[in-house]
Amino acid sequence: MNNNIYFTPGPSELYPTVPQHLQEALAQKIGSISHRSKQFQEIYASAEAGLRQLLQLPDEYEVLFLSSATEIWERAVQNNVRRESFHLVNGSFSKRFYETAQELGREAQQHTVPFGQGFDTASIKVPASAELVALIQNETSSGACMPVEEINQFRAKSPAEALIYVDAVSSLPYPAFDYAKVDSVYFSVQKCFGLPAGLGVWLVNDRCMAKARELQELGLSTGSYHTLPSLLEKALSHQTVETPNVLNIYLLSKVLEDMNSKGIEAIRKETEAKAAKIYTYLESSSVFSPAVENPQHRSNTTIVANSTVPASEVNKHLAAFNMQVGSGYGKYKESQIRIANFPAHSPEQVDRLLEKLQDQFR
Repeated sequence: MNNNIYFTPGPSELYPTVPQHLQEALAQKIGSISHRSKQFQEIYASAEAGLRQLLQLPDEYEVLFLSSATEIWERAVQNNVRRESFHLVNGSFSKRFYETAQELGREAQQHTVPFGQGFDTASIKVPASAELVALIQNETSSGACMPVEEINQFRAKSPAEALIYVDAVSSLPYPAFDYAKVDSVYFSVQKCFGLPAGLGVWLVNDRCMAKARELQELGLSTGSYHTLPSLLEKALSHQTVETPNVLNIYLLSKVLEDMNSKGIEAIRKETEAKAAKIYTYLESSSVFSPAVENPQHRSNTTIVANSTVPASEVNKHLAAFNMQVGSGYGKYKESQIRIANFPAHSPEQVDRLLEKLQDQFR
């Protein structure tokens, strides 16, 4: 039996109630039901309602289910960019969205800062030709975040018709977005929502839908079965274009019930309290130090630390106590560790992790 507690940044620790929800799903044979059935429509509707409540999502937004956030990059470019997108890049995942736009033949532009740094929002000039502005609220690879107050500035900084996209893959539901200031937010469920991988959630407003229709009316390709109009047509009846990950949508609906019962403000306060403890330890340690120098740009959900001890050695020590943290990303694999601080991680689990790190790495 695996008793590990996963502080890895995704896949990560399952939300505590997932095992009981999974047992109920198996008892109901959720994995066998038709995605055209009334039962599935009710599951979809429940998940959508749960998200709207938790995130305080406005009516002009639609909730769409895809396979992953990586797929959402492709669909966003196909449906919402005719010629040019503009990307803020400060790590591996924000860079990959930029590269995806290039690979799809768009004239992608980028504003880049070194790995792990935040952005000087005031100095960023958005090109007048940008149709999509890609912001990265939480860079999973580096632990750098963009405060919501800075995200809110981009509506005024961008062309009137530009669509503001926000990557919140490893932070939502923690950030309290002003959805009137952005057009799309997307995430994957294997991080802060504490579920198995295999489901991406794409939140899009009516401006994104209008742009997709505009491109279609011009005779341009916006993809095949996953065009925004096609996805919307099915979503309006709580269905999907093709057979989706029904089991994960069901589990999401149940975890959302649990999160809403706890309350989003309680989740946010707990996240901040746990993050403060982790950063306090890192700043006092002779082995670790926060990788993001500016406290204003340090993520509260994906905490990255420079390490003088190889990440593999850190995890070798933690393995004896059934715990695991993430190694650094890419070339930082051994020189950094990444500590997930998601709603699934209880304050008691975080305290135990810090205790065992302090025992060996003061």
